[in-house]
Amino acid sequence: QVQLVESGGGLVQAGGSLRLSCAASGRTFSRYSMGWFRQAPGKEREFVAAISWSTGRTYYADSVKGRFTISRDNAKNTVYLQMNSLKPEDTAVYYCAAVTGIRDLVRGAEYDYWGQGTQVTVSS
Repeated sequence: QVQLVESGGGLVQAGGSLRLSCAASGRTFSRYSMGWFRQAPGKEREFVAAISWSTGRTYYADSVKGRFTISRDNAKNTVYLQMNSLKPEDTAVYYCAAVTGIRDLVRGAEYDYWGQGTQVTVSS
């Protein structure tokens, strides 16, 4: 079992930055690929970014490429999402998720564990 707790959300003006953190329980964090997803009101959950446990390769949605950066610190059991140049359309609840094995990391259905989410609101 893995428990995930997100933090770092808040209200920011357009063009600003936030860094989300996701702290994971368990001693095998380094064996989990981690992803960030978001869900805006009235919309479906969508993929944002992911990082593979085995290769360290990162993946990004086209809408956030060049603005968001996913990273991880295995010593701290934490994955981060640095969000720069934020736009009002980035407003959503952001969730982190974890999965073991070789999976399609852009698909939410592939993930085994989810956090409770943290709200990000970007004002114009």
